[in-house]
Amino acid sequence: MLNVENIIKYTNSLKLMYVEDNSEAREATLLILEDFFENIEVCIDGLDGLDRFKNSDVDLIITDINMPKMNGLEMIKEIRSLNKEIPILVLSAYNESGFFMDSIKLGVEGYLLKPVEIDQFVNMLDKITNKLKLKDELANNLHFLNQYQEAADSSSIVSKSDLDGNITYVNDSFCDITGYTRSELIGKNHNIIRHPDSDKEIFKNMWKTTKEQKKTWSGVIRNRKKDGSSYYVKATIKPMLNKDGDVIEYMGLQNDITTIMSPKKQLSDYVTSLDESIVVIVKIDGFEDIEKTYGPKISQTVEDKFSSILSKSMLNRCAFDKIYVLGDGEYAFSKPKTDCSEDEDLTIENLKSIQVEVSDMELNLGEIDYDISVIMSFACGEDSLTNARYGLKNILKNNQDFIVANDLVQKEHGEAEKNLNILKMVKKALDEYKIVSYFQPIIDNTTQKVVKYESLVRLIDENEKVISPFFFLDTAKKGKYYYQITAMVLENSFNALSLTEMDVTINISVLDIEKKITREKIFDLLNQHKAKLHRVVCFLFVEYN
Repeated sequence: MLNVENIIKYTNSLKLMYVEDNSEAREATLLILEDFFENIEVCIDGLDGLDRFKNSDVDLIITDINMPKMNGLEMIKEIRSLNKEIPILVLSAYNESGFFMDSIKLGVEGYLLKPVEIDQFVNMLDKITNKLKLKDELANNLHFLNQYQEAADSSSIVSKSDLDGNITYVNDSFCDITGYTRSELIGKNHNIIRHPDSDKEIFKNMWKTTKEQKKTWSGVIRNRKKDGSSYYVKATIKPMLNKDGDVIEYMGLQNDITTIMSPKKQLSDYVTSLDESIVVIVKIDGFEDIEKTYGPKISQTVEDKFSSILSKSMLNRCAFDKIYVLGDGEYAFSKPKTDCSEDEDLTIENLKSIQVEVSDMELNLGEIDYDISVIMSFACGEDSLTNARYGLKNILKNNQDFIVANDLVQKEHGEAEKNLNILKMVKKALDEYKIVSYFQPIIDNTTQKVVKYESLVRLIDENEKVISPFFFLDTAKKGKYYYQITAMVLENSFNALSLTEMDVTINISVLDIEKKITREKIFDLLNQHKAKLHRVVCFLFVEYN
């Protein structure tokens, strides 16, 4: 059922041009039209209507056909030459097929006989106003779309490409950041800006997401400018689909994030691009204490001021031309090993000299002067960055101030492999119930008699060799198996109460007590062995790192 009030609400906002030469018919029809339109331009014939149309903004035309000077169809034809979209409704006292067919050919919205029947007129208005609403909505959408495009062009790097990845459109920002002109880009594949050291898996995933799954892909990409330098973008690639759901092209929106890109990422990408490199990581000694003592503002000032001082020293003494400020008082320097004209020992000597110079200086922070010192990790070769990072950890752990960390990756990998093998051994022992307890007798020195037994954990390996906890327990604590070992030892110890009348001592650590599942296990065993609890002795020990 039509909502006449909604129709009237909309038509009141429209300007109607009504063309009728017969004054009586005009007055009668106006009585109906005025209920729907507040703004009506009344014309007395086709010529008058055409003239008024040319000189005023009209949203809708209702016209008679038979009129002097210029009939309605002639007027419609002239108006259609000026405006093909404006809706026109024909009212006539004649039901002639010729008039009807001619008006249809001219693209009118409807044809009604006079006198007007209100229901038929409302139905016709409903159709016309719905079309006008759609037209308004489309115009608004296009207006907003143009604004969105302007906003995107002004704030983003925009490009379009065909199904093969060939560039079909770029905006000014795209040209500005890449250094290429439009003529150099249009028709070329997007590979023209791909950095050769970029992870190929990123682009495989991009094509799978956009081409196969027809979904939008987002991620960070490292690209290359015309001059060969790198830049980083946060990219969104959207497949554009037709009404059948087929991809017809790809739209790319990118934002330059080079200046805010993590220095750690920039450093990693740079080192990865080199076959062999030198990496030096420098850290302000005790930087965490600076922040705690003086607050974040002072610590940031220290970091900024020292960054400038360190950068100049490293450039002058060791030819490092870029500093990577990693945060938390850490800095990194890197260069190709082939650029190093001096031998490794001389480079290390220069670095240690800088370290000494730094320890002799004070940073003026306004109200206070701060004595600064640094620790350094040096690495050279294929895995220089990873080695340098491991080196810094070792320095902090062992309270050193300088380390040459060339072989630490291999050592760490060896240690990791060893730990993995231990965990595999522990898992196998747990699965086969080969975590056992050895009960060591505790002898009274006076009577030389056994007074109790101490429960000691042991592991039986696949060769039936008894393994001391020294060789597996610390590693197990780093994984999920430690509490399972503890549970098995507790089971063994409480079950032993039935095999002896002596007390049984169980060693429990703070780590055991802190674990909820272990506490629950202890309470469960205590409930099961209530009659023998007086023979259970728990020894709590605290581990110090």
